[in-house]
Amino acid sequence: MSASTTKTFGKSTRSVPAPAEKAQKWYPAEDEAKPRQVRKTIRPWTPRQTLVPGTVLILLAGRFRGKRVVLLKTLDQGVLLVTGPFKINGVPLRRVNSRYVIATSYKVDLTGLDEAKIEEVAKPKYFTADKAQQKAGEEAFFKQGEKPQKKEVTSSRAADQKAIDKALIANIKKVDLLASYLASSFSLRKGDKPHEMKW
Repeated sequence: MSASTTKTFGKSTRSVPAPAEKAQKWYPAEDEAKPRQVRKTIRPWTPRQTLVPGTVLILLAGRFRGKRVVLLKTLDQGVLLVTGPFKINGVPLRRVNSRYVIATSYKVDLTGLDEAKIEEVAKPKYFTADKAQQKAGEEAFFKQGEKPQKKEVTSSRAADQKAIDKALIANIKKVDLLASYLASSFSLRKGDKPHEMKW
């Protein structure tokens, strides 16, 4: 409903509609920046009850899908720090999304593991790729006749892997057939019903 004002005409008063606002002749060249409306609220992530350090997990996606790994630590926003160990099944220290793992009922003893080393590896910057190395690889890919350089594992990362795996492998070897269980990959055969399986 349009706004109106009252005006006096002689002895009587009358309501007169307010004059319409004139359109601007010029418009700003650039749009005014408005703050972006974010509807999602960031809730703190709480891990599932089965995701306890030492639990044997089955990876469902990624390069190592089907492999059994040992959970070392739960990180922020649904990320898990796991290891194969590398000597047993070839899975290095890596971060995986908690949505793509099945937690089994078996737990590996983590006594003797260096907690300070795990905390150091759990930092986000530990897994960030070197930008200069990535760029060099991309340039080599686009140049004809040159093969891109293979990714080389740094000596510090290999040392961290050995330091964490040493105590873990010692605990795994104490249990019969546990090493071969971790080395074997998980797969479903015809007629298998995952919803009826006990993990």
